[in-house]
Amino acid sequence: MHALVVSGLQKVYEGSGRRVEAVRDLTFTVEAGELVCLVGPSGCGKTTLLKCMGGLLAPTAGEVLLEGRKVSGPPPGMAFVFQEYGRSLFPWKRVGENVELPLKQKDLSRQRRKELVAGALESVGLADAAGAYPWQLSGGMQQRVAIARALAYEPEVLLMDEPFAAVDAQTRADLEDLVRRLWRERGITILFVTHDIDEAVYLGERVIVLSASPTVVQEQLKVDLPDERDQLHTRVAPRFAELRTHVYEQIQAAKRGVVQDAVTKSDTPPPH
Repeated sequence: MHALVVSGLQKVYEGSGRRVEAVRDLTFTVEAGELVCLVGPSGCGKTTLLKCMGGLLAPTAGEVLLEGRKVSGPPPGMAFVFQEYGRSLFPWKRVGENVELPLKQKDLSRQRRKELVAGALESVGLADAAGAYPWQLSGGMQQRVAIARALAYEPEVLLMDEPFAAVDAQTRADLEDLVRRLWRERGITILFVTHDIDEAVYLGERVIVLSASPTVVQEQLKVDLPDERDQLHTRVAPRFAELRTHVYEQIQAAKRGVVQDAVTKSDTPPPH
């Protein structure tokens, strides 16, 4: 069962006498319960794609299907985690109130909302922080609050837009492991956008490499690492190094436009 289907997606921005084709012809699927990472050169339209998938931006052509239903606005079965946690949390509301906020759109009892908030905060290791304000927490803890808010919503699909780009390396490693654990425990479908190649290979079951703008899918790579991963052993494994090198080469080729022409002329990527 495809949780997400992106079919022939194109996005063109027009205005002030300029026409910019950000996304040309994107087609890919994400299976139910899969964790897929999306990487590509800077400025290749990753965020534009995610906004179209989340119903925040109307595509120029093509469509996005969530569980078989066309996305024409923010769908109820989807949640977002953004890079800028500081801007996505309300500083005047306590942590528990921030997490509960999206639940008020649902027909839930107050008790059920409290249960979902408590369960989500416990899942991200912040069970004792419900009464704190976001500004009293570190950056990593604030991003955990943003993840908890998405989890409490009980989405079918979670879209994550470079969520760890603004935190330090040690916090980032902890948050990567948190995402892997939550994905396994909850069986959520996750599409994780990142500019960090190592992060994409470490997290994903599959990595989708995008071309330079105007964007097409350059390659889809299955990550054949063990399901059980940890920061110490996985990242020094020879296979990890091979996969990250391959993805890096693909992105460098994308910047030069080397593979893009071949891919757009054919349904299959050229041999490596």
